[in-house]
Amino acid sequence: MTRACGVLLHPTALPGTAPCGTLGAAARDWIALLAREGVGVWQLLPLAPTDGTGSPYSSPSGSALNPWLIDVDDLIADGLLLPADRQALQPEGDPGRLDPAAASRRAAAVGAALRQRWPAQPAERRQAFESWRQRQRGWLVDHCRFMVLRRLQDGRPWWEWPGSLAQRQGRALRALEDSQAPALLEEALLQWQLQLQWDRLRGLAHRSGVRLVGDLPFYVAHDSADVWSHRGLFSLRLDGSLELQSGVPPDYFSATGQLWGTPVYRWSRHWLGAFRWWLDRLERQLELFDLLRLDHFRALEAYWAVPGSDATAENGRWKPSPGGPLLALLQRRCRRRGLLLADGRLPLIAEDLGVITPPVEALRDRFALPGMKILQFAFDGNEDNPYLPANYSGSRWVVYTGTHDNATSQGWWHSLDDGARQRVAMAVGAEVRAPAWQLLELALSSSAELAVVPLQDLLELGDEARFNTPGTTIEGNWRWRLDRSVDSLAGPLQGYGAMASRFGRGAAGLSGG
Repeated sequence: MTRACGVLLHPTALPGTAPCGTLGAAARDWIALLAREGVGVWQLLPLAPTDGTGSPYSSPSGSALNPWLIDVDDLIADGLLLPADRQALQPEGDPGRLDPAAASRRAAAVGAALRQRWPAQPAERRQAFESWRQRQRGWLVDHCRFMVLRRLQDGRPWWEWPGSLAQRQGRALRALEDSQAPALLEEALLQWQLQLQWDRLRGLAHRSGVRLVGDLPFYVAHDSADVWSHRGLFSLRLDGSLELQSGVPPDYFSATGQLWGTPVYRWSRHWLGAFRWWLDRLERQLELFDLLRLDHFRALEAYWAVPGSDATAENGRWKPSPGGPLLALLQRRCRRRGLLLADGRLPLIAEDLGVITPPVEALRDRFALPGMKILQFAFDGNEDNPYLPANYSGSRWVVYTGTHDNATSQGWWHSLDDGARQRVAMAVGAEVRAPAWQLLELALSSSAELAVVPLQDLLELGDEARFNTPGTTIEGNWRWRLDRSVDSLAGPLQGYGAMASRFGRGAAGLSGG
C-alpha cells in the first residue's frame, strides 16, 4: 500500500431516502465524488443487520447484509418491482435522521413485494437466484431460518424458543421449511438483491480507483444465527446460556472493566475443525471489501474470559488464543483465492487500541498488519505517547483523527482543558482555529500509510453529529445522517484531496492481489 487517504462514512448515513441511507444513487454519487477529488479509500462500518439499538457490531447474522440498505429505485429499474410499488415502499419521514423502526418496516415490505413479483420474473433470473442461493448455502439457509423464527417467536432469544427449534431438531426445521416457505423466500430474495446492489457499487468503486475498507467485530452476538447454528464453537451451557462471556479487564477508565455479553470461542473446537468457521467468516467479508479492519485484534493472542453469570468483568482471566495458526491458514487461503494485497500481505487492519502487550504486537508484526493510531488520544502530555505522529515507528499504520466511537474533532476540541489545547497547538505548529482540519493535516503529514477522517470532521460538525458513544444505549447512537446532498460536499472533499496531495497521498493508494 502506498500513501493513501480516505473518509469514514457508513451508508446508513447517506442522504436522499427516508428512513435510512441505501446502496443506491447517493452511494454512487459518493464514490464518484471521492474519485473526482483524489480520495482513494471509503471506510465503512459492518454491513451486517443491526441489533435492537441500531448497532452493526452486535448483529443477529454476521454474514448477511443489512436489509435497511436495499434501494427501491434500483429494484424498480432492474424490473424486480413495478413503478406502482414505489409509493408504498418509500415511506414519509425525515431523510436527515435514521429511523430504525421505519427502516425495519420498509425492509419487510420490500421483501414481501419481491416475493409477490417473483413468479413473473423471467426464467434466467430465477435460475440466477437459485445458483446464487446454492453458492451461499453455508450461511444463507440458517440466516433465513433464524430471521423468520425470530419473528414467529416475538423477538425472544433463540435459547428461549421451544426446545426442538433451539436445538435445531431436523423434524422441526423441515416443518419450518414447509410452513414458512414464502417468508424464507422473502429473506433470501432480500439478501440476493442486496448482494447484487453491493457488487455493482463495489465494481463502480474499483473502476473509479476507490477501494473499500470494511469492519468485522471479533465476537458475534449471543442471540445470532451464527451461535444458534454453530453452538458447539462457543462457550455455552447446555441450556444455551453463557458459560464464559467476553469483555476487557478493569483499567484506568473503568474500575469494573467492560462486559460485552457475547460468548467467547471454544478454541479447541475451532482447532479440531481446522478453523473452517473462522476462515469462511473472514473470506465472506474479504469478498465484500478490499481491506478489513479486525476489531479487538488483541483477542487473537489472548482474550479476557468472564464467568457467564457475572455482572462485571472483574473476575475474568486471560486465556490464550490461536491467532498465529489462524492467520497463517487465512494467508494460505487468501493466496489461493487471489485476495492478498499486491505486496503479498493479508488485507487486514489490526484494531490494536488500548493496552497492547508485546505478544500482541509480535502477532501483528509477524503478518505485517497495519495497526491503528487515533490522534484524539495523543495529547495527554506524555512525550512518549504512542499516538503522537512523531512516535510512529515506520509506515505500517492507519491514522484517524477519530472514529465512529469518538467525539467529533470539533466536539473533542471543546472538551479539552487549556493544557491539552496548548499541546495540540504545539503539535500542529500554529494557533488552532479549525481543530478538525488542523488535526487532519497532522494525520496526513504523518508516516502512516493510510490516513482516514470521519466525514463529520471534514464538515466541522460538533457532537450533535457524533455517531456512537460506547457503553451506552442513548437514543442518538447510530442515528446520524447527512442533512445535505452528496453534491454539496464537493467543497470539503476538494479541499481534502488538495491537502492530501501535498503530502503525497492520492487515489491509487490501495491495490489488490
